[in-house]
Amino acid sequence: MTEIREIASGLQFPEGPVALEDGSVLVVEIARKTLTRIRRDGVVQVVATLGGGPNGAAIGPDGRCYVCNNGGLTFIEANGQLIPGLAPADYAGGGIDVVDLDTGRFERLYDRCGDIPLRGPNDLVFDRAGGFWFTDLGKTFKRARQRDRGAVFYAKADGSLITQAIFPLEGPNGIGLSPDGTTLYVAETHTGRIWSYDVAAPGEIRPRRGPLPGEPGHMLYAASHHAMFDSLAIEAEGNICVADIPFGGITVVSPSGQLLEQHAMPDMITTNICFGGRDLRTAYVTLSSTGRLVAVEWPRAGLPLPWLNDRA
Repeated sequence: MTEIREIASGLQFPEGPVALEDGSVLVVEIARKTLTRIRRDGVVQVVATLGGGPNGAAIGPDGRCYVCNNGGLTFIEANGQLIPGLAPADYAGGGIDVVDLDTGRFERLYDRCGDIPLRGPNDLVFDRAGGFWFTDLGKTFKRARQRDRGAVFYAKADGSLITQAIFPLEGPNGIGLSPDGTTLYVAETHTGRIWSYDVAAPGEIRPRRGPLPGEPGHMLYAASHHAMFDSLAIEAEGNICVADIPFGGITVVSPSGQLLEQHAMPDMITTNICFGGRDLRTAYVTLSSTGRLVAVEWPRAGLPLPWLNDRA
């Protein structure tokens, strides 16, 4: 691994990095409740104060930024680190927010799927049809032994459709699509596992033949070490790069489920990665508990994302 370059510090639990073509990087600051732009010179600018708990972010086909809002988290400060905790006392549900990057204006696009309220939307990925898959990790409350089970949803960017695609999952967090768009990857936080699903059509998962009738997914990878997987990004050749807590870094898994390598970062709570820069060879990584965005030159190119940097 080459030198780790610090792009910005003093952030309040950054997540959801999006590398823009002008060289700036968008992040959310979950504890600050904002969508934030970090310019190439390191200057930090708040784009919008969304409230709740802004989490994963992605650019949609209309050029706006779509943000998973988990509804908020409590935080404790210990030894100079911010540590996320349970749902806050003012928690009122989660949703999908959409932000105009030029004006900072935003709207709540979805807060439920039919009669299912969104609890803790976490991360999202757009497909080439212009819709997006997103995870809902759920919330953990102070009430003893009570935690939501998670799900994966699919929605259209214009607000006209949302459907539950996969349920249940144990803390679904990172989500990504294979280079050809036919495989959906989902990382579970609580189990340290990565699942793969066959995409039949936008918003539709094809059941696989397996030991259980109608079983939708395949357990691609299960960590042999203590791992709480967070968000992920896909390389151009299809490898899955997932943030790995408390290892504190990025774990790389092949499309066949083999552990390829691990890249250590100077923060136990490393939460997300995206690719940008020339030829998408720069990895931007959020070091959340210490409030930093860093960059490293990655050994391989990242996958171009539809609606952001797809050069196809």
